[in-house]
Amino acid sequence: MKKTKTLMGGIKENLPSGLVVFLVALPLCLGIASASGAPALSGIIAGIVGGIIVGFISNSNISVSGPAAGLTTIVLNAITDLGAFDLFLCAGIIAGVMQLVLGFVRAGSISNYFPNNVIEGMLAAIGIIIILKQLPHAVGFDKDFEGNETLFDKGINFNYFTEALSAIQPGAVLITLISVGILILWDKIPTLKRLKILPAALVAVAAGILINEFFKMSGSSLTIEKQHLVSLPVPQNLADFKNLITFPDFSGFTNYNVWLAGATIAIVASIETLLCIEASDRLDMQKRITDTNLELKAQGIGNLVSSFIGGLPMTSVVVRSSANANAGATTKASTIIHGVLLLICVLSIPMVLNKIPLATLAAVLIIVGYRLAKPATFKHFWSLGKFQFIPFVATVVAIVFTDLLKGVGIGLAISIFYILQGNMKRAYYLSKEKLTNADEITMKLAEEVSFLNKAAIKKTLKNIKPNSKVIFDARQTAYIATDVLEMIQEFANVRAVEEDIEVELLGFKTSYKDYETDENSHIVITHTRAM
Repeated sequence: MKKTKTLMGGIKENLPSGLVVFLVALPLCLGIASASGAPALSGIIAGIVGGIIVGFISNSNISVSGPAAGLTTIVLNAITDLGAFDLFLCAGIIAGVMQLVLGFVRAGSISNYFPNNVIEGMLAAIGIIIILKQLPHAVGFDKDFEGNETLFDKGINFNYFTEALSAIQPGAVLITLISVGILILWDKIPTLKRLKILPAALVAVAAGILINEFFKMSGSSLTIEKQHLVSLPVPQNLADFKNLITFPDFSGFTNYNVWLAGATIAIVASIETLLCIEASDRLDMQKRITDTNLELKAQGIGNLVSSFIGGLPMTSVVVRSSANANAGATTKASTIIHGVLLLICVLSIPMVLNKIPLATLAAVLIIVGYRLAKPATFKHFWSLGKFQFIPFVATVVAIVFTDLLKGVGIGLAISIFYILQGNMKRAYYLSKEKLTNADEITMKLAEEVSFLNKAAIKKTLKNIKPNSKVIFDARQTAYIATDVLEMIQEFANVRAVEEDIEVELLGFKTSYKDYETDENSHIVITHTRAM
């Protein structure tokens, strides 16, 4: 009862953000379906299910689920290999079941190991991609499909941008500029900003429709043609609508390739969802934490339902989630509202939606992209030093030039490299800066000393001069690797004896074979060579 009350209570304040996400999601759903080689309505179905069903089950307050551009290549190849979309739907069902299993075995906890600089880098990269992909739409060039989150599919395609520049339509440019102006001024003018029930994106879209309709009525050369407007299937009757829906061919469950496609979708969709959830939680102004295991279960149920009624597989999606956060969403009521609006508008007013210029939607997304990749973010990570900035910027560049998963993988690899490098250097703390002139050296060991620290400790021991004293302080150490213990043992029993080096051990147990230390023990081993 409390959950329902909270959800219902957030409807009024989340209606504007729900409208914004709906406007952003509509062309994305259609574009991703087109790129995936699937029926147009399959993308809308996935958006509806992702909004209503996943939105209701998930406890994420910001993230929005729907068909994902990151899955387009997998879906397209699977449909092509299987030869039929209805067979592919079985793969979606399999993926849903696998995600449910992943949720129950608590696989969502892996999201806790994504560093913040990589997540922020992912958001900035998505922002850059959004801007670059929408600029051609903003000038009236729509050769590429809406919602592709990979900038360069087959290397750097500079022809795409040069073609866009040569195909500039003044009408589209004018509508883009007016829409951007509305979006910026709406947040600057206090009177307009207080009209939360009337979001800036909705005003911009309405203005885009009205301006283009005026161009049509006046016979202006600025008129935006049909191919540059939203394209939604328009069923004439109930029979037409039923024909647009595809149901799964359950014979696909006997096909090995269907199972392989299902497993691939489950893995990729789950990773993308966990990445998006981490990003969404960072975008949440209230800094609430999503239950990632519940999210995997919600995604699994969503993919099951979507596949049973002819929808594409889905994930939690960064673009829609970012638009949701930037529009002021406070609860998951926003994502549910966007799903309901998709359902209502597809059933009732597809003709009105098909009047929306893609240029005005590009303006909405360009503003979203700028907020994700604003210069202040780069400046912030620069100020944190190279160990934070380099993984951040590497993630940005890698995602822009490859794809989301590869880019995040590269960012993680660089972050891990710096962690290992830092770990190797921070195995201990010396009481003396210079070893060459020190008569007494205290090596205060870190809380954990692994085999990775062996080289650093070995280098320090090598520089200790004869006739000195070395204190190994392990009173605050919880774990020491066997390799390191054996090295200390060899130093104390061999070299220390040869060079009259006094060795004192603090916090070690009596046996070198014990890996853990005891803070109450105090053992002194003194080796003095007979004169």
